[in-house]
Amino acid sequence: MRLSRYFMPVLKETPAEAQIASHRLMLRAGMIRQASAGIYSWLPLGLKVLRRLEQIVHEEQQRAGHLPMLMPTIQSADLWKESGRYEDYGKEMLRITDRHDRDMLYGPTNEELITDIFRRDVGSYKQLPLTLYHIQWKFRDEVRPRFGVMRGREFLMKDGYNFDLTKEDAMHAYNRHMVTYLRTYERMGLKAIPMRADSGPIGGENTHEFLVLADTGESEVFYDSAVTDLSLGARDVDYDDVDQCRAIMQEFTTPYARTDETHDEATFAEVPEDRRKTARGIEVGQIFYFGTKYSEPMGATVQGPDGKPVPVHMGSHGIGVSRLVGALIEANHDENGIIWPESVAPYGVSIVNLKQGNTDTDRVCEELYATLGKAGIEVLYDDREERAGTKFATADLMGAPWRITVGPRGLKDGVVELTSRRTGDAQTLDPQAAVERLKDIFTGL
Repeated sequence: MRLSRYFMPVLKETPAEAQIASHRLMLRAGMIRQASAGIYSWLPLGLKVLRRLEQIVHEEQQRAGHLPMLMPTIQSADLWKESGRYEDYGKEMLRITDRHDRDMLYGPTNEELITDIFRRDVGSYKQLPLTLYHIQWKFRDEVRPRFGVMRGREFLMKDGYNFDLTKEDAMHAYNRHMVTYLRTYERMGLKAIPMRADSGPIGGENTHEFLVLADTGESEVFYDSAVTDLSLGARDVDYDDVDQCRAIMQEFTTPYARTDETHDEATFAEVPEDRRKTARGIEVGQIFYFGTKYSEPMGATVQGPDGKPVPVHMGSHGIGVSRLVGALIEANHDENGIIWPESVAPYGVSIVNLKQGNTDTDRVCEELYATLGKAGIEVLYDDREERAGTKFATADLMGAPWRITVGPRGLKDGVVELTSRRTGDAQTLDPQAAVERLKDIFTGL
């Protein structure tokens, strides 16, 4: 991509409505534009990040054997009336009527619809276990949408649903999802802590939220600092291994970590004082086990081993994909702009040509652009007729983790400058050495 042909409407001034860093930087970098309160258009740079996060979520869900599908955004109110949630959900649900006066709604979640799909087509315990998921736009009519994509009304969410014969099987699904989420967030370069939470309108007796620590978080959280030292890393996980998944769940949930809704001061006091921490957190996901809450009233049963019908045990598991974009920026920025982790960056490298129109700098930039592209590294090439300071400011704002600066002075010595956005450390290398260094960094991401 060449910046002279790209659509990235950068703002020089901070918009007045942007109260937190992620909202401010997403607007300034031309990632999003507000369509109406709490609803945003995703421009090319923002959409690229969104798609990267989606891809990681898909890969980790399917690694665990979960099956992707796609459900509609508009649902029949009849299903929600059948489950008993239609009146309970509150004003956050956008209720609408179609031309035939049928009650419809813009889905805030999909427990009812997926249960209806299941009960129509699954009849035997031999078809279990089953986990289906999708990544779809949701709508919740927040009374005060704010903080950009962090608390918008329309948002992109991964929601998955497991169906199991017994509670024990469903709790394995719960633990399996815990592991998939830990790996998903780590791949994105995030430290997301699983915390015991309140189930809210979803319901259920077991639930954990995943929170990223940030000063702008909407939740007050209390935790044992030992939990921040835990990492799934590159360990090999067999998602069918009940004991292994349970052990990982226990490893990450034994240290005290709770949101303010479930905080217990007496239990927290048992944590060593130097490890007792209070902070703010951004919720980026949640997993639930709710048993037969939906299957019983909606008749989602299977024929059990004894030939008798039994209601299935269910759970749901959500990741706020669009919210993650904001959370990543909150955790990765400085006064100059965004600092993307390599795994989620819309462009891994920005090339800055200090002397556009110069035969040598133009040639080397074109060679770098082509060579890196062939290596599978996405590059944004700033080929505009702009001052060097403007180009550097744009590169810092959009946050590519690496920058290659090409100028006439360096080329006289046969070198370019490779700079880390995160540390500011710069190396002078010949162009081919810079390419090899970047290949090493991006291989396997």
